[in-house]
Amino acid sequence: MTENRDIRSVATSDAPTPAGHYSQAVVHAGAVWVAGQMPFDPVNREAPLGDVEAQVRRTFANVEAVLIAAGSSLDRLLQVTIFVTDPELWGEINRVYADILGDHRPARAVIPCGPLKRGAVLEVTAVAAVAAVAVG
Repeated sequence: MTENRDIRSVATSDAPTPAGHYSQAVVHAGAVWVAGQMPFDPVNREAPLGDVEAQVRRTFANVEAVLIAAGSSLDRLLQVTIFVTDPELWGEINRVYADILGDHRPARAVIPCGPLKRGAVLEVTAVAAVAAVAVG
């Protein structure tokens, strides 16, 4: 396989480590693509603790940790995809999502899905802009 010098993998211990053959995120061409994040603690990857709100907050804390490691942040999100196990949970998920992001409104898709690992009710993928790095 050839080396891609302009593609950088992101890894941080502040979010759960991948359980398979993938990176927490990949940076390329001024953007970061965040792999699916779930409501698992970075240290203890057992079943997610808490109600829907706690799971949403933990998931977005994981997304934020990966974004920071990539040189980005939640306020630089361009697109968010939320996989949700039960469409009936959407009202609560959307309320917490709006609280976390405030006035920032990235493009978004919500996709109903089947069961997720260990009782998680959502999984989130995202794309964000990466701050330009000064050369010199």
